[in-house]
Amino acid sequence: MNQIFDFFLEAYQNAPTNQIVLEAIAFVFGIASVWYAKKANILVYPTGIICTIITVYLLYINKYLGDMMMNFYYSIMSIYGWWNWSRKKDNKYVVPISRTNSKEKMIGVGLFLMTMFITYFVYKGFDYTLEIPNYIDIVTSGIFFTAMWYMATKKLENWTLWIIGDLITIPLYAHRGLGMLSLQYLIFTVLAIQGYLAWKKHLDNNLQTV
Repeated sequence: MNQIFDFFLEAYQNAPTNQIVLEAIAFVFGIASVWYAKKANILVYPTGIICTIITVYLLYINKYLGDMMMNFYYSIMSIYGWWNWSRKKDNKYVVPISRTNSKEKMIGVGLFLMTMFITYFVYKGFDYTLEIPNYIDIVTSGIFFTAMWYMATKKLENWTLWIIGDLITIPLYAHRGLGMLSLQYLIFTVLAIQGYLAWKKHLDNNLQTV
């Protein structure tokens, strides 16, 4: 048990106080964002924006460019998602929870591949020496990019992608010594599984009442 505590605390022994505080704030708002997403509550976006803006800064100063790009994208996509989820017509929300169709699946594959290529060339453009964690970062960037798009359009499959990406990211951040963020992604995984089950139940119930 002491080894677990040492793992989470050791990385912060020499870290600036302001960085520890910012990571803690991002941790809290990140958890809140996924919790609201599970409930299909629009507060997922304002809480998520606070988390991602802070995380962009933290990843930038630690030179994790791929993850930084993704969190910057999350911030932009959160603004779009906030607008999209809040749209109403005849006092009813325009965007319901749904599954992806064939066209949307192809778009998802395209976004995944495009994001990986862009992230790779960003690393190369900064003349960054690519190691195994960076290649993993490139893959998770593609997964999370696509997941965020599916979430903004309320597609059930967003949760599947979050679960896969989170499971990869947990050991990646642990390897980097970012214990708090690693723990955050562990909690994200649990909430994402719950989110998938909640959204699927909502869809199943709607099918039964049609």
